[in-house]
Parts: sequence; structure tokens; C-alpha cells
Amino acid sequence: MKKFRGIGVAIVTPFKNDTSIDFAAMGKIIDHVISGGVNYIVLLGTTGEAATLSKDEKSALTSYVTEAVDKRVPVVLGIGGYSTNEVISCVRKTNFEGIDAILSVVPYYNKPGQKGLYQHFRQISTSSPVPVILYNVPSRTSCNLQPETCLELAHDCENIIGIKEASGNMEQVMKILRDKPENFLVISGNDLEAMPLIACGGAGLISVLANAYPADWSEMVNQALKSNFKVARELHYKYLEMIELLFADGSPSGVKAIMNYMGLCQNTLRLPLVPVNRSVAARITKAMEQIK
Repeated sequence: MKKFRGIGVAIVTPFKNDTSIDFAAMGKIIDHVISGGVNYIVLLGTTGEAATLSKDEKSALTSYVTEAVDKRVPVVLGIGGYSTNEVISCVRKTNFEGIDAILSVVPYYNKPGQKGLYQHFRQISTSSPVPVILYNVPSRTSCNLQPETCLELAHDCENIIGIKEASGNMEQVMKILRDKPENFLVISGNDLEAMPLIACGGAGLISVLANAYPADWSEMVNQALKSNFKVARELHYKYLEMIELLFADGSPSGVKAIMNYMGLCQNTLRLPLVPVNRSVAARITKAMEQIK
């Protein structure tokens, strides 16, 4: 579990102008975030536009990333969906060489009840050869994993080692932190909430911002984990506006705009996502200048 204490980066999938995967850019981004101090990489998440990738593309990308990372940091692979059987089938077909854990999102669209969510994740945990991190993001899934259900899973399933909590509900987060098993990780799924969540006892952050600014944002998380909140606060407020802009016109549209300015990747997304509008792009450029 110590592998996943600190900061993970929900890594983008760079595309060429024709929207094919830009593997050369992916290699550049991997080196950028690792040299910037991130503790682990999360692949094939929402920020990685996984929903737009074919099975073959996911497999090719996973193979490339694990080889490029070369065990310098742990890799977490996103494997989730609304069909329990389909998720388990995907788990069983996955080559886990170089994969340290999976991140599995709360089922979306069909809005299962809490008993269904419990059984869904319990069955995934028994099928996975690597540890499982739950991912609760009701703003995207329209389904909230309640604290009581999360805690049941944490106590009952040895292979479920943590949760990426992106509900935005600090009362819910604190209930989990108060009653969780000692080694169960509660990880912020929102950049803006990382510092307060860590202050309440959380284990860190899975970040979008760290794609572009890994060094400063890793420092913010690490200082917060050391309870050095003076330094953490300075960095938190330094990036306050930039984090807002990441999501002002779609994600990962915002962070890809920044990374394009940095020369890390093309500003290319797959439909239905498109680049940020001119107004947001101008605000991003101005914010980047102020951060320098």
C-alpha cells in the first residue's frame, strides 16, 4: 500500500493530428512526470480518454507504458464499467506484467443500489491478481458509493486497498477516514481537494494537473503529507486558478492545452471531446505566464 501513498498522475493519452495514439509523445510525458517526482502513474482513466480507445489500442498502450516506465514507478491500470461480468472478463484477459494495481470506477449509467455496488466490487476483487483501488466520482457516473458501502468493502475484501474519492463531499470522505481499516488508502480524486483531504488523514492524490506541473504539485502533496501546510498552502494557492481552468471547457481538454504549449503533446482529442474554446485558451496562456 505504501506504493500508492503520495501523488499519482492520471496520465493523458496523446494523439497525433489524425487522432492515432502518439507513442513518442507518451514516452516524453512519462519521463516528464517521473522526473517531476510523481509516485505512480494511472493509465486508461477518464483523463486518458479510455472510453474512446479500442481494446487493441488499450492493450498496445498498456504494453508501451509498462515498458517505458520500466518499473521506475508503479503503474495502476483503469479497468471498470457498468457490467460486472465484462469487467471481470477484461481483468482475466489482461497481461498484468508491470501493472501494480487496478483502478475500478463505480458503475455508471444504470445506477445500481448499494448492495449491487458491494457485490460488483467484491467479485472484481476476487478476480483480480493485483490490488484494487475503488474510484467514486458521482458527478460523472450519477451513482455514489456511500461511505458505509466503501467501509464494508474495505473491511471485507483484503484485495481492495483504497479508494480514489472524487465525490467532492468532505463529510463523506471524513466518515471513511474515521472508520476505515488502518492500511486502507483514501486518495483525493480532485486536485483542489487534495490538501484538505490529506489534512484529514488522506493518503494523497491522483492528479490531472501533475501531467503538466509534476514537480510543484508533487511537492505540494509531499509537504502536506509531512504536515508542512505552510509550504503546501503556498503551492495550493499558486495553482488555484489553473486547476479551475483545467475543467472550464472539458477535461482533459484543459490540461492538453497546457501540455501543447509546453511542447509535450499535440492539442488533439477524440470526439466528442474538442480543444478548449478561445476564451479559455487565452486564460490558460495568461495563467501559465503568471505561474512562471
